[in-house]
Amino acid sequence: MSTIQYLRHLRIGTLSLPNNLILAPMAGITDYPLRSLARSFGAGLAVSEMIASQALVRNNLRSLSMARTAKEESPLAVQIFGSDPDIVAEAARISESLGAAIIDINMGCPQRKVVKNGAGAALMRDEALTARIIDRVVKAVSVPVSIKIRLGWNNKSINATRIARAAQDFGASLVTVHARTRSQMFSGKADWSAIRKIKDAVSIPVIANGDIQDPVDARLCLEISGADGIMIGRGVLGRPWLFGQILHFLETGKHQKSPAIENQYSIAKRHFEYLIDFYGIPRGLLLSRRHLAWYSKGLRGGALFRKVLNNTETINEVEELLIRFYEAQQT
Repeated sequence: MSTIQYLRHLRIGTLSLPNNLILAPMAGITDYPLRSLARSFGAGLAVSEMIASQALVRNNLRSLSMARTAKEESPLAVQIFGSDPDIVAEAARISESLGAAIIDINMGCPQRKVVKNGAGAALMRDEALTARIIDRVVKAVSVPVSIKIRLGWNNKSINATRIARAAQDFGASLVTVHARTRSQMFSGKADWSAIRKIKDAVSIPVIANGDIQDPVDARLCLEISGADGIMIGRGVLGRPWLFGQILHFLETGKHQKSPAIENQYSIAKRHFEYLIDFYGIPRGLLLSRRHLAWYSKGLRGGALFRKVLNNTETINEVEELLIRFYEAQQT
């Protein structure tokens, strides 16, 4: 198979995307600043942070802010979670009213605080409830609906194929599969081959997720899984340019180097400025610490940079630290 076949336009219901590379939803991470950067480097779609349906229905201000979209990142998929079909459906309606182009229902989050309330990956243990939620959400909105699942609760209950079929039957337009079970959390190796069985069972697009760290991973995942596209999460942290590198590799079969160090500085600084503009002070300063720390991984003096960064208190201190750190990379 030629490399050009791995890269394609992706159709989700009535929505057409320029390519099949998607930024994964990550709680507390995939906010507007990161989504904007990912889109600028070529991601065909970004997904919001996971938002509690209950909080949206209660008009929680922070949750409403998380669900709002901006023109620069359109189209945006908004991911919601919950276990009550009526509440999830109402949250979907609210998200659509705030500009969501796709409603994504989380049915794969493995975190204890989510599953203990019957949401996230816990839904994979109740296929009837899963179907009711999908049905209610599809009927509640006019935009496409997608779901994000895992392979199953554990190795003895692999049921992603049945859930994908039910999702299709009840009107969902796309299924994303993180190729691990809930019991694995994020340990072990994602089983991309298991996604092929799901892809063969449905006609709607299937997206593969898990352990995609570089362009070779991206192509290998597409080849092994047979998926229509890939969703990238942790691999993009501190490297939003990874989307551009993957696009280049899938188009040409050739590797594209990481940006020159001065360009990495410009990107990190732009991300910092986005965070300050979006959140203000002091929240923007606080949230910038982990993002800037990710940018420093693998660079000389990164550990010291992260230690000093955690003690900064002003915008000027961070900006001066960034200049010194990236200048030191060139000596």
